[in-house]
Amino acid sequence: MAIADSVLNPPPARPDITRAVCRGASRHLRERGYAIVKEMTFANGRRGDIVALSPSGELLVVEVKSGIEDYRVDGKWPDYRDYCDGFLFAVAPEFPLEILPEDVGLIVADAFGGELLREPPRHPLAPARRKMLTIAFARLAAGRLAAIEDPELG
Repeated sequence: MAIADSVLNPPPARPDITRAVCRGASRHLRERGYAIVKEMTFANGRRGDIVALSPSGELLVVEVKSGIEDYRVDGKWPDYRDYCDGFLFAVAPEFPLEILPEDVGLIVADAFGGELLREPPRHPLAPARRKMLTIAFARLAAGRLAAIEDPELG
């Protein structure tokens, strides 16, 4: 029975978990009043999974982790701190939270929503960097909207 069960109900693949956590974390942030873009690349070449802009102009970077292996092989996440006012991880409910550092924010999410378990420590951006990132955020969002409205632009 266990073999048939595993064939008929396979565990979610890593990309499925990533998509679900990203969707739920994004929903949670939107409910809190943030505008979000996914996959935003910074000047250092790193790409934030979710970048969230608050109504007051504060920027958060959320790194989505699909599982323990994904977290353990990723040593680049500290590089995001120079591009946000607060950094968070977003993980699935079954993720072992005790392995995550305590000096970052934390969202636990599934495909339907998320919950902020820990606020990220704040480290305000310099005004010039905030302006540059806010403009980059707006241009990325506007470019993606234009591509949806007029696919031939592409």
